[in-house]
Amino acid sequence: MSDHSDLPLTGTHWGVYRARSENRRVTELYGFEEDSDPSPIGKGMIDAQDGPSRIRTPVIRKSWLDNGPGSNNAARGTDPFVSVTWDEAERLVAEELDRVRKTFGNQAIFGGSYGWASAGRFHHAQSQLHRFLNCIGGYTKSKNAYSFAAAEVIIPHVLDAFFDRVAGATSWKSMAGNTELFVAFGGVPLKNSQVNAGGVGRHRVRQGLADVHAGGCEFIDISPLRSDLSGVADAQWLSPRPNTDTAILLAIAHTLVTEDLYDREFIDRYTVGLERFRPYLSGESDGVPKDADWAAAISGLPATAIKGLARRMAGHRTMLSVSWSLTRQDHGEHAYWAAITVAALLGQIGLPGGGIGLGYGAMNCVGDQYTGIPGASLPQGTNPVEDFIPVARISDMLLNPGTSFDYDGGRYTYPDIHLVYWAGGNPFHHHQDLNRLLIAWQKPDTVIVHDWCWNAVAKRADIVLPCTTTLEREDIFLSPRDPYLVLMRKVAEPVGQARNDFDILSGIARHMRLDADFTEGRTETEWLRWMYVETREKASKAGIELPSHEQLLENGWFKAEEPAEPTVDFKAFRDDPAANPLSTPSGRIEIFSDTIAGFGYDDCPGHAFWTQPAEWLGGPDGKYRLHLISNQPSTKLHSQYDQGCHSRAGKIDGREPLRLHPDDAAARGIQAGDIVRVHNDRGACLAVAVVDAAIRPGVVQISTGAWFDPQRPDEPGSLCKHGNVNVLTPDRGTSRLAQGPIAHTCLVEVERFEGEVPSVTAYDPPTIVERR
Repeated sequence: MSDHSDLPLTGTHWGVYRARSENRRVTELYGFEEDSDPSPIGKGMIDAQDGPSRIRTPVIRKSWLDNGPGSNNAARGTDPFVSVTWDEAERLVAEELDRVRKTFGNQAIFGGSYGWASAGRFHHAQSQLHRFLNCIGGYTKSKNAYSFAAAEVIIPHVLDAFFDRVAGATSWKSMAGNTELFVAFGGVPLKNSQVNAGGVGRHRVRQGLADVHAGGCEFIDISPLRSDLSGVADAQWLSPRPNTDTAILLAIAHTLVTEDLYDREFIDRYTVGLERFRPYLSGESDGVPKDADWAAAISGLPATAIKGLARRMAGHRTMLSVSWSLTRQDHGEHAYWAAITVAALLGQIGLPGGGIGLGYGAMNCVGDQYTGIPGASLPQGTNPVEDFIPVARISDMLLNPGTSFDYDGGRYTYPDIHLVYWAGGNPFHHHQDLNRLLIAWQKPDTVIVHDWCWNAVAKRADIVLPCTTTLEREDIFLSPRDPYLVLMRKVAEPVGQARNDFDILSGIARHMRLDADFTEGRTETEWLRWMYVETREKASKAGIELPSHEQLLENGWFKAEEPAEPTVDFKAFRDDPAANPLSTPSGRIEIFSDTIAGFGYDDCPGHAFWTQPAEWLGGPDGKYRLHLISNQPSTKLHSQYDQGCHSRAGKIDGREPLRLHPDDAAARGIQAGDIVRVHNDRGACLAVAVVDAAIRPGVVQISTGAWFDPQRPDEPGSLCKHGNVNVLTPDRGTSRLAQGPIAHTCLVEVERFEGEVPSVTAYDPPTIVERR
């Protein structure tokens, strides 16, 4: 690797880079010298920074500007925008916020701002926006994350704090030489491990897998996609029907119990509830034994393979890995609960190289051996508004104000939203059933968006305020899930009239006479200084001595020392469960949960269970006979920099690839390279066929992240020309417990596209007119 250590550093969720700049723009990004496996996603930042999709001036949708809030909302996405001055934009935003909060109350403001946005500690869009909204009296918020909402809710009831288990996962170093069998439900996708929430200083998953493999471990990939464990060439591939993981895991549990292969001592000392779970497992309670024959009929895997897997797991030091994707299916809570049950029966939790891992490969940090540096965040204040929604229930909230919903044992009411304020994310990427969202998006009087590029949410806003990119500002790169602290330097000048979120919100606050509350009298530079002083104090209390600010300015980065001993998750609990109880109600692993049973949910009883998904290949034959997997892309983080060169290089003729098995292609007269129409009752999109034997027959795959590009932007149900897979995915909750998204529960059909192929316009800016 060439030495570019004299160049300034910038940090992203997908890595740290050295930046070369010329004429006010970045011309090259080099991998950080500490990172032996840098992500190529950074390449996409270079041409996108000042490309045609860049938002260069504050704009307001013409109908809204001419006629006021709530005017011609159906034209969002087609109305032209009017360029205005920053002062006018700030004044109009301030007046509209005042109107809504005084007329309808602060609960009528939805502070969406869901997404990864900047990796910097200060210029973190959600923190900036939520601090500002709290200064004006609060807002309706969302809870949990699209990535793992079902796990985030159920894990604290039955295992422990979810994020503690992600951050404290048994390390690759512990598994190397100890783990004999690594069973990966959903694989360990290297493409996903390019990122960390908050940033990556070094990428370790590829080497971690190699080290474990070199130690003699065998890998089993249980997924419809062979590529989900691409880092291990000789992994055994079992390809079940999608959404049947819970049934397979229950059958493994059944084999362990009926063949007396489970660890009775572990069950007695560290768990509760097995005896209350047994009647369901044996079939005593419903007449259906959850044995391997039962699971074989559901999953399509041979019963002998399921039984054999259970016996191998019991006979070896086994790491049971479950990907986050398992939670994004109908009743996704129960795939995790069933996996926890199996891991408990094996009795290896807390042993070196054994137990359970929640999301190996989902982020770089899972399994990494590191000391996280505790850091200061921008204080957000207190939100006095109690209203909230589960994160994936946006359309339900907008379409059904005043109706009730269940969530984690409580019953709540959707507020009546009149204003949506979004900064640092794109719901027209994350959300499911985008045609339903298009209808819901017409409901609010006003939509305000901070963004730097003309993506789908910016095009469908009423007021768009152009913000800077990571390359155009100073910040502190510090993730509690990474050992590096990096001083991020401003390596490019803002394009057009772009401002950072702090300056944007400070200007609006001045019009509302709340600027002292929001800024506390500090400039951006003073806030950064304050945050570093606070971070040094926090780190010192944790036994980490950070350099002075002057030393950091000189060196550019700092790395915390690696822990001396390999990380073994749950070791303290195993050593002494009385002194180190889990955070569950019993302090132990809950195979049966009295708490969840007490909620009385018909779709989420007090133990792991299987129920048929709303859409799956085991149902009756219908017009949609292919199961769609919409996994994470390899060329970008979600939809970020989809317009950049690296993401575009992964497309075919400007569209997303669709992978399908040769048998499915032949049955439909499809050949590699054909433009295909993927459709169901919710919507349709175009893609380009890639014929691939490394996918289960009956399954097709398109990655998420293509910018939404409907053929007729003002017409819900219109064909997405670009391949945004969320025009197809269903918008309903995992269960009444977590209400998480179920994007992976989706049936479609695929056919060759006939007729003139429409051009992709996803990256084209809208019409912008000057103010007369």
